[in-house]
Amino acid sequence: MTGPRIIAGAWRGRILAVPDGPLTRPTAGRVRQALFDILLHTSWAEGAVGGRMVLDAFAGSGALGLEALSRGAAGATFIEQDRAALAALRRNVAACRAEDRSRIVAADALAPSRGTPHDLVLLDPPYGKGLVGQAVSAFATAGWLAPGALIAAEFGKADPTPDGVSPLAERAHGAARLVIWRHTA
Repeated sequence: MTGPRIIAGAWRGRILAVPDGPLTRPTAGRVRQALFDILLHTSWAEGAVGGRMVLDAFAGSGALGLEALSRGAAGATFIEQDRAALAALRRNVAACRAEDRSRIVAADALAPSRGTPHDLVLLDPPYGKGLVGQAVSAFATAGWLAPGALIAAEFGKADPTPDGVSPLAERAHGAARLVIWRHTA
């Protein structure tokens, strides 16, 4: 299976490794493109990518965080617990020569250890399990969210948006639904 490609920036066109097996569903290119178009071209996003610290939770192959790094993010932390996904993620970070701007944490995104604040949080959990709200709450409690952090989550089309979320943007793409909001402490 050919992996996803980095869409734009320094690593445009680079093909990413994806793990074997059904546990990882890389974010489709059209969804990543829509996400970064919103983050880079809306006034409320205020330069959400360039120079920012990015958290890519449920990272899988790392496509979201690597896309952010390719487009100028200062650094990215990738959180993933699946061994096959971690191996692919490490290969992708090395292939992009992004080790100096990347931190890979082998952990459960629902039970993170104490962290440092990130400005942009990218979440792509399995659909239909209600994991986004749980993860955001866990990251907030553990100190991973900077004040006013932007959170972008990919949901299944039928998945509910977590309680208390006021979307700044919402887009449907096939089976996926992208929702972006600002974290309020």
